[in-house]
Amino acid sequence: MAKINFGGVEEEVVTREEFPLSKAQEVLKDETVAVLGYGVQGPGQALNLKDNGINVIVGQRKNSKTWDKAVADGWVPGETLFELEEACERGTILQFLLSDAGQIALWPTVKKYLSSGKALYFSHGFGVTYKEKTGIIPPEDVDVILVAPKGSGTSLRRLFVEGKGLNSSFAIHQDATGKARDRVVALGIAVGSGYLFETDFYKEVSSDLTGERGTLMGAIQGIFRAQYEVLRENGHSPSEAFNETVEEATQSLYPLIAENGMDWMYANCSTTAQRGALDWMGPFYEATKPVFEKLYKSVTDGIEAQKSIDSNSQPDYREKLEEELKELEESEMWRAGKAVRKLRPENS
Repeated sequence: MAKINFGGVEEEVVTREEFPLSKAQEVLKDETVAVLGYGVQGPGQALNLKDNGINVIVGQRKNSKTWDKAVADGWVPGETLFELEEACERGTILQFLLSDAGQIALWPTVKKYLSSGKALYFSHGFGVTYKEKTGIIPPEDVDVILVAPKGSGTSLRRLFVEGKGLNSSFAIHQDATGKARDRVVALGIAVGSGYLFETDFYKEVSSDLTGERGTLMGAIQGIFRAQYEVLRENGHSPSEAFNETVEEATQSLYPLIAENGMDWMYANCSTTAQRGALDWMGPFYEATKPVFEKLYKSVTDGIEAQKSIDSNSQPDYREKLEEELKELEESEMWRAGKAVRKLRPENS
């Protein structure tokens, strides 16, 4: 592992230099990786593994949209695409990539096929961390490992195709075979990670739930909405409000921040923008820090996990979810966003 200084704190990370793809291929040469689920993470991880020369199959229910998607992506029924039970039986590494609710429902089936020496792979620590709520308690004679790409499966695949990588965390919950570390790092490299940093299942799920509800989605949508509404209430047009709130951020500034950092952004904007950003950084920090503390406590107390389980296990969950998502989609801000995106030069 390479030692890297992150803001004055030294961490050990795994890069492609000390663990190249050729080494990952050697570690996994006798394995059959069964990707269970073809929803959010499944397609990206499965396709990247296949393109990297790993023996991979997909397990999915027949007569489903995701089965059809897998076929469209080139997985062949009876050769590389199987019903979930058969994929579980064939696989030596079972990548459990269904939704958290899906994992709870399918766990009794998957558990039956976890014979001694196999590996159970997650991309989220939810099921194992909250085992009292989920019932997911792996047998003691299998490796239990995790690789969590820091982004969607779509981003993981897109970056891979572009010759880039998406950073991932990895964790070992149980090393029954003595080769769990090689297995998990090899898989992390083979699914297309940029670099890998070590964590544990609890830290992965607590940081992930906080991030999703915070700056990755929940907080950012709340901030976007608040600024957009203030501009609209003061007479600005939808186009102006959306461009100043979302479009300039996502199309111009965020890519520069990703490339160079916020410190660079502050140093390379107009003096008027610098002054305003420096002056208002503090009030926004003071307003939101208590919200993030409340959020983190809700995560670590298990409240967010219980909410997710209770909500997602309801028979009418999908219908209610569609109603909430439709409300977001039909809000003026995101209807304005659709119009703005169509007017981008690449779409005209």
